[in-house]
Amino acid sequence: MPSPLDLADLPFLREALLELVLLAVTGGVLGAWIVLRRLAFFSHAAGSATFPGLVAADASGVTPMIAGIAIALGYAGAVQRTTSRDHGEATALLLVAALAAGVILASDVFESGAVVDRLLFGTLLGLDTSDVVLSAAVAVLATAGALALGRTWSAAGFDPDGARALGLSTGRADLLLLALVAVAAVAAIPAVGALLVTAIYVLPAAAARMLTGSVRGLVGCALGLALAEGVIGLYLAYWLDVPVGPPVAVVGALVCLAVAGATGRRAV
Repeated sequence: MPSPLDLADLPFLREALLELVLLAVTGGVLGAWIVLRRLAFFSHAAGSATFPGLVAADASGVTPMIAGIAIALGYAGAVQRTTSRDHGEATALLLVAALAAGVILASDVFESGAVVDRLLFGTLLGLDTSDVVLSAAVAVLATAGALALGRTWSAAGFDPDGARALGLSTGRADLLLLALVAVAAVAAIPAVGALLVTAIYVLPAAAARMLTGSVRGLVGCALGLALAEGVIGLYLAYWLDVPVGPPVAVVGALVCLAVAGATGRRAV
């Protein structure tokens, strides 16, 4: 079995490690707000909702990530317009419709086989420079958004009436948060797949929330856990010759359960 140092010498694994570092930064910053604002289901749905568009784009020769971002932003806007207080019902309704459309396109229209597995569960060998560039851009945008709107996101989540009384533009801030989460979900698809976006953005933050009581501590702890879980999952994927997404998800779930058992606290 190769050692971690041996794995770091392989070019495609170095690129995958860089991708996971960038996703960990986004996971630490946005994951904190995903957990605090109860957007875990939305973050999962935002990645899955792009499935039909990614299938159609791949079969049509269109750049999948461009199509994915367009669909994810449209999805975020649709959820925001449907309900401004509880995103659960709108998220579920739109998610079911998107997955159904994706299955029809993949099986009956384009007959996509290997492409479906790659989109749903990620791939170890398929990352390219554009994937890394997108993840870097999302990490920068997420950090800038959190620095600029963190207080507004907190106020809107914990005391929406008070936030409006203070003149804070909570509607626009919430829409931007949903948009950032949606684009971040698309950025994670090449590495972990559409169905397992929560492995990067929710599980580390959920575990971190049980370990710290401040937003700053939550961001830092979630970032560290996302990075550690991603690296371990990457090595497991290479050793077991499986897609990256499932090992990362399993490691994240085990860490979250272990933290819950050790602290006696609930993740959400």
